[in-house]
Amino acid sequence: MPYKFYVDSDITKAETLPASFYKDEILFGDLKEKVFLKSWQWIGDKALVSEKQAVFPFVLLENYLTEPMILTKASDGEISCLSNVCTHRGNLVAYEKGISKKLVCKYHGRRFNLKGDFEYMPEFDKTEDFPRPCDNLHQFPLKQWGHLLFAGLNPAFDFQEAVNVMKKRIGFMDLEQFQEDKSRHKDFEVNAHWALYCDNYLEGFHVPFVHNDLNAVLDYGSYATEIYKYCNLQIGYTETADNTFELPEDHIDYGKHVAAYYFWVFPNMMFNFYPWGLSINIVKPISINKTKVAFRSYVYDASKLEKGAGSGLDKVEQEDEEIVEHVQKGVRSSFYKAGRFSPTREQGVHHFHRLLAEFINQ
Repeated sequence: MPYKFYVDSDITKAETLPASFYKDEILFGDLKEKVFLKSWQWIGDKALVSEKQAVFPFVLLENYLTEPMILTKASDGEISCLSNVCTHRGNLVAYEKGISKKLVCKYHGRRFNLKGDFEYMPEFDKTEDFPRPCDNLHQFPLKQWGHLLFAGLNPAFDFQEAVNVMKKRIGFMDLEQFQEDKSRHKDFEVNAHWALYCDNYLEGFHVPFVHNDLNAVLDYGSYATEIYKYCNLQIGYTETADNTFELPEDHIDYGKHVAAYYFWVFPNMMFNFYPWGLSINIVKPISINKTKVAFRSYVYDASKLEKGAGSGLDKVEQEDEEIVEHVQKGVRSSFYKAGRFSPTREQGVHHFHRLLAEFINQ
């Protein structure tokens, strides 16, 4: 079914995506191919395959894309992200993480090396025109940023563009020194459409009304949004230098009291940098009315934990969940059709809706 959405490039004239976007089950399914298959996704870090000949199978966006994939680290140290689907009859190639010199399908014995190249298949001596390139495991584009790993399924843009935007602000912090803190990892289920959660994240307009504690820390009047092609940045300033970044003199924001950098990368990734480190939030669609949000933490300076804008994140999340779930109920009304954007406060939401319309209309 063809869809055509229009969001005016002039935010002062634009309307939001219609309420039907959040209610259409067919469109929710179509977004897999139109949006998510053209995206980049965070898949973890290099610790998943820390040893040579390491194999780590996983499922990308389970219950939505549900794409079986494998991370491998070959003997030469090269990390690959491969399809975990045997090119013979579709069996999963690797069932569990471990150390292995080869990838061997447990169904009929087809063998691949750790870079996905086909090597051997029993009982295929008489098969003509075999093997072909399609007999190799599909290799996904893989991007490393520090020790973080990102896979592109069939990406519509270069992830380096987003990395460059983030490095411009936080490049003075050595990402390799950020240590994963599993004790701070959490998953939240939100009874709402995944895009409503992103809508909420992409504006600070609601902060004074929804987040009393966060509003006490941030200077709402100075809150700023910067728009880039496939990502955007919200900057949270404070009025004092307490619990802010120690910026080098050549930094673009030197002399300003920055409490947080909130980066969003289309369509569903959030990278929240605080003086203490990084909170990665991945928004994972489950159904048209349910979303999982994965919080993953990497600590840079533990002495700054639970201070400033980077404190009380569980409370902020609970407040966000509550308001988004109320919006979910509201947009299902027969009488709500679409809204307008605040030109001064909702540039990020406008950007998101324009990108969604662009990808859907292709």
